[in-house]
Amino acid sequence: MARIFIVIMLLIGAAAGGLLYYQQVYAYYEEVQAETVMLTSVATGTPEPIVVTGFEGIDADSSPLRYRACFQMPLSQATLTETFVIVDQAEPRVAPPWFDCFDAEQIGADLQADAIAFLGTENIVYGIDRIIAVYPDGRGYAWHQINACGEVVFDGNRPPENCPSLPESQN
Repeated sequence: MARIFIVIMLLIGAAAGGLLYYQQVYAYYEEVQAETVMLTSVATGTPEPIVVTGFEGIDADSSPLRYRACFQMPLSQATLTETFVIVDQAEPRVAPPWFDCFDAEQIGADLQADAIAFLGTENIVYGIDRIIAVYPDGRGYAWHQINACGEVVFDGNRPPENCPSLPESQN
């Protein structure tokens, strides 16, 4: 009888673990369609649309950090660096293994070499910025990362003076 109970407990644990894995890796993601990517202009400080090709993207309502995208950028890095805001502290987030166009480790390493990160949209959700990385050959990648204001607020503190006001839902 004890063996049967142990086997049942192990099966329940395995099923729960499988369900948890499925929910984290597959369940909440949806495909995103886009023809443009927004980049923040140095001149105006506002995001401007750039038409891209070959866009593949995913996102999930369960977290603002789950956004990932891959695309081909028509503008050269030289044009982009003169026109749009560069981000120095870009850290790509790991994508689910089935979204194989996005390799966060490789993108992170390439940001130290020849890829350049730009600010897509600041505070796309309060405390979260969209970052766009572009390679010399035109490959582009996008993800969301927590900005300095988000780090403070998500730790439970009031936002510093240089941060935008908290939305009503977070007060």
